[in-house]
Amino acid sequence: MKVHIGPIAPPELTAAVVAAGAEIGPAAEASALVWYGSGPERFAELDHPGLEWVQLPSAGIETWMTSGALRDGITFTSAAGTYAETVAEHTLGLMLAGARQLHAVARADQWARPAGIRSLIGATVGIIGAGGIGRALMELLRPFGVRVLAVNRSGKPVDGAAWTCPADDASGVRRLLAESDFVVIAAPATAETAKLIDADALSLMKSDAWLVNVARGSLVDTDALVAALDAESIGGAALDVTDPEPLPAGHPLFQHPRALISPHSANPKSLLIPALARRVEDNVRRRLAGEPLLGVIDLTAGY
Repeated sequence: MKVHIGPIAPPELTAAVVAAGAEIGPAAEASALVWYGSGPERFAELDHPGLEWVQLPSAGIETWMTSGALRDGITFTSAAGTYAETVAEHTLGLMLAGARQLHAVARADQWARPAGIRSLIGATVGIIGAGGIGRALMELLRPFGVRVLAVNRSGKPVDGAAWTCPADDASGVRRLLAESDFVVIAAPATAETAKLIDADALSLMKSDAWLVNVARGSLVDTDALVAALDAESIGGAALDVTDPEPLPAGHPLFQHPRALISPHSANPKSLLIPALARRVEDNVRRRLAGEPLLGVIDLTAGY
């Protein structure tokens, strides 16, 4: 099997393909493509009739879904699950920072203890999107003795969660919002999840609850969130992703006393490429052995 890497070919990905037993080749001769270095707008440059499989570098594929590049006749795989532990680690950091009001003390210019400090120990954590990231987060939360409420697509019970409900169970989602001390958003960005956390959802949350979003900014109505923070109707928001993104300079969320923003840095390049290389090597080995690939994209579901 010949594999092409492009438009940019980091040496780590080249080494992963070779280690798996495949040959690096030009795009026109390759049956497999490891995509890295650009968005879908350049896919046509490397697409050809003999292309059978494309490995994408990210877990979120919304730009590919809307581009029209995901054509029939090719198996597309995402990096879903590849970065779960890294993102879960960042999520835990955001949760602890919010609970301990570290964002407030980091901005302070005088010695003062902020109000609202709480503990993560024994808290109720609602995870909307209890897939790879959600399950990895649950492992990190285990020592804190938290109670986890989970939402996933199927509603199949998540091991370690107090209860699980399917994403289309509106009453279950409302219950999660109302009972959670921390609401973590880790669901994929699809048409169904756009502005999932809107003014109505925010109104259901506890007055001291924190919203943590490590999925995509489109899942949260930013204007509604700013209004809820201004009204002090929720405890705070810790966001690694925003809508719009990048968040414009001077946006009220940057200096809001109840907000903590990180610049989509839960999975920095220094951690992304080694993790992606492991997924590439694994999937190339599977392809050569005729085994099911990891992260196959469901075009109907949108992820």
